[in-house]
Amino acid sequence: MTKTATVRRTDRPGRLPSAGGRPGRRSSGPARLTGALLVVVSLIPALACGAVFTEWLPSDIKRYEDYAAAEPCPAPAPTTGTGVEDCLRTVPFTVEKTVVKKGGRNARFEATLSGFSGGPIRKGDLRFGNPGPLLEKLEPGDAVTATVWRGSITMIATGGIRQSSTAEPRDEAQMTAGIGTFTGLLAALGLGFAAAWLAGLRGQEPWTWRSLGKPLLIGMAITCFGVAYPAFLIGLPWWVVPSVAVPFTAYAAWQLHRYRRSAVQAGRAGSV
Repeated sequence: MTKTATVRRTDRPGRLPSAGGRPGRRSSGPARLTGALLVVVSLIPALACGAVFTEWLPSDIKRYEDYAAAEPCPAPAPTTGTGVEDCLRTVPFTVEKTVVKKGGRNARFEATLSGFSGGPIRKGDLRFGNPGPLLEKLEPGDAVTATVWRGSITMIATGGIRQSSTAEPRDEAQMTAGIGTFTGLLAALGLGFAAAWLAGLRGQEPWTWRSLGKPLLIGMAITCFGVAYPAFLIGLPWWVVPSVAVPFTAYAAWQLHRYRRSAVQAGRAGSV
């Protein structure tokens, strides 16, 4: 009697247990809700990726090309107006003060310049990426020559030494492409996890943060920087960055998923 009753309870139709031992239908609702929310969240890096490649990157490239093609200004400096010119104008300035503060995140490299009343810019607050080779040598009252382009001081010079300010356009499209590629891969990672959770695989290996999420996130960051920085140093076209980083990351993700899934299957087989 006891044996028959046990068999009837076991064969009774019911909910299938999930990997964690809980009924599958109870966890499917919250898992699908989380997956849907993850789809929405993944749109943020996707939109950022689109903005980088459609606005930020083309704008930086165009600005650098315009600056590289700019010619010295032939006419005297305007005494009225905003002083925004597409040509390169050399203007004398006097150093009012400098700030050279080293120390990681709190580092500050700045200079305040004052010009004569007839110049296109009468005063300039400049920022630099490092203290040298000129900024750390300047003292209040020193005379410098500044290069002005489109209303911004792009470079200062004195005694044959020059230093570019952060306002100077730079040919760093590869690094910008690296940022855009990373945000695109981040969106793909989020959508991949969203699809897995919508399919009811939330919390099941290998679809966990520890097994796939964290390694892929770190790998994507290293890959994008590891491709973008050498491309910047060598001077390769910016499109090399996504062309190399995306296929490499996709292949690494597939191999990692395959390895994790094999390990899970081997563990289950060993526990039988």
